[in-house]
Amino acid sequence: MKNKFLFLLLLCSFTAAAQSDSVQVLQSAEVKAFAQKRKLIDVPAAVTVIGKQQLNRFSNISLVPVLNTQPGIRMEERSPGSYRMNIRGSSLRAPFGVRNVKVYYNDIPYTTPGGDSYFNQLGFTTVSSLEIIKGPGSSMYGAGTGGVILLQSQPSNFAEGISAMISGGNWGTQNYSLALKGGNEKFQNHFNYQDQRSDGYRVQSALKRKVLNWDLNAKTGEKGELSGHFLYSDLFYETPGALTRREFDSFPQAARPRVGATPGATEARASIKQQTFLAGIQYRYQFNENWSEVTSLYGAFTRLRNPGLFNYSWTQEAHTGGRTQYEYRDKRLTAQFGAEFQQGFTSARTFRNLNGNPDTLRTDDDVNNRSFIVFAQGSAEMGNNWLLTAGVSINQLRTQVSRLNRYPVTVNEKKYSNEWAPRVALLKKIRPSLSVYASVSRGFSPPTTSEILPSSGILSTDLEAEQGWNYEAGSRGQFYNGRLSYDVSLFYFSLRNAIVIRRDTQGRDFFVNAGSTQQQGIETALSYWFIAGNGPEGKSSRVWLSHTFYAFRYKDYQKGTTDFSGKDLPSVPRHALVGGLDLSHKKGFYGNITYTYTDPIPLNDANTDYSSAVHLLSARVGWAKKWSAGFRTDFFLSGENLSNADYSAGFDLNAAGGRYFNAAPGRSVSAGVVVDWGRKESK
Repeated sequence: MKNKFLFLLLLCSFTAAAQSDSVQVLQSAEVKAFAQKRKLIDVPAAVTVIGKQQLNRFSNISLVPVLNTQPGIRMEERSPGSYRMNIRGSSLRAPFGVRNVKVYYNDIPYTTPGGDSYFNQLGFTTVSSLEIIKGPGSSMYGAGTGGVILLQSQPSNFAEGISAMISGGNWGTQNYSLALKGGNEKFQNHFNYQDQRSDGYRVQSALKRKVLNWDLNAKTGEKGELSGHFLYSDLFYETPGALTRREFDSFPQAARPRVGATPGATEARASIKQQTFLAGIQYRYQFNENWSEVTSLYGAFTRLRNPGLFNYSWTQEAHTGGRTQYEYRDKRLTAQFGAEFQQGFTSARTFRNLNGNPDTLRTDDDVNNRSFIVFAQGSAEMGNNWLLTAGVSINQLRTQVSRLNRYPVTVNEKKYSNEWAPRVALLKKIRPSLSVYASVSRGFSPPTTSEILPSSGILSTDLEAEQGWNYEAGSRGQFYNGRLSYDVSLFYFSLRNAIVIRRDTQGRDFFVNAGSTQQQGIETALSYWFIAGNGPEGKSSRVWLSHTFYAFRYKDYQKGTTDFSGKDLPSVPRHALVGGLDLSHKKGFYGNITYTYTDPIPLNDANTDYSSAVHLLSARVGWAKKWSAGFRTDFFLSGENLSNADYSAGFDLNAAGGRYFNAAPGRSVSAGVVVDWGRKESK
């Protein structure tokens, strides 16, 4: 097996990768990451672009399988709606949620000033496209060593129309969505609603999610454009808890049982009830052919209720802020400079959980977070097709926690000031369809509110920020008239003060700094079109492959008298391989097949426990047809885990008593139909 995957690694390292939409992106589509506004072939960074074709290759229910097709990205769903994601890293910091990754929604800061990103509040149809920066993006986006996600809720081309989808599948899964788009070149409305629910594969794993987003765009004269973005999400999901290996092997559908004085997940009614509202406005203005600016202002509010095994958490979080960026652009030089500010106010209380209801007050905390970023970047096109990019940001973050349920009231404050985050990148365009690049960047990531103040109520204001330098080289290009596309990146990332999760003897979460780590890897894939076409409605055939090789280790980490130096980081597989075959016929019939392999994963710092290797198979077949007058239908049948493999969709790392495993659904099948009516697209 090792020799087999070594061969695959070497093969991929020389022939390399591309996303589903890479042919179009490399040739024409404009990439926004690092404010490049260039074709992907001209971007000196490891950027993944996910568009419509890639989003629609599975069941149209979840982003999880979509993101997991990309090298360097691993997204877990320990129970329906409970997302956890890492980009080029480990999930050690995230028992749940998305941390150490900066997220923007239509260029508006979506990550809270406390560092948490409520990715589970977004529905599948909320997202029209994604750009993912792998590695530190701190030079322009502030805190986060893991990467940056740029989400867009509307397609780049506007077209009036109506789109509706209905689908259903195993375990009571139901999914409905409706999108309305109306307006003209000067004023546009985009309304989208999704209702998703499921009974869940496991006991205590039901899900209900309703998401409404509304986007408006208005021209304000010849040079200005004003847009508004509104998002509301109402989410409820049950959390069945992790199992031991024996429990997982005997009955994976079970919820966590009672253990001694600790109640089981069903008895505790363990769940998440969460509502989020975000409203933002954005103004773009083109002063002249060289100068432009864009400014965003937003406000957001989240209400979270979390009956857990040990506590009942009651959190209300409000935050506001904005981002402004000025840009100069001519034929050879571009420059950006700007600032981002966020202010957060959080009220967090924990109670004793009495059968799913709040009982005796245990902690009452007031959290005040403030972050401020100033950034500047310049890119110069030099002779012989060289491109030099250099940027830097100065970051300041202050976190203040006041514990109100004790007298006298204690105030704990931590400041992370004047954190410089530079980035320098150099790209050489060897020919129009082939480029190579190298970059050096520094990233830093302060602890999030969820780490300073986890649901266990254990206060950790002494945590230090993670810091590290990333060294990277890569290449991307096309051969054979664009039929073969590749993208390969190699990196070495040295991280200090790594933040990792710990659990006390009762299983309660807390966080510590774990010395330093060394993270190195190769991310590759391959895409080859036997017959090039335009998606499901044109004759085409394509095979693709992506491969991730990671060697992530503790460099210097000692816990008490135990030395973990040299041990592999938990949650990181050495090899991950995803491949697929996409076929479509001019009559509208299409099929997508996806195979995924994941190496065994270390589950604790000592590397004494590992998961099993995982082989997964999924497929989607359908019939898409364009009718007269802009009317289109797409009937599809989708299946995931078709081999009915027993595997864990996510792990509780360093868990007491070996309670690591969260069983993923067995073989699941869903069917649905999408109906579209629209007029001709316009810019």
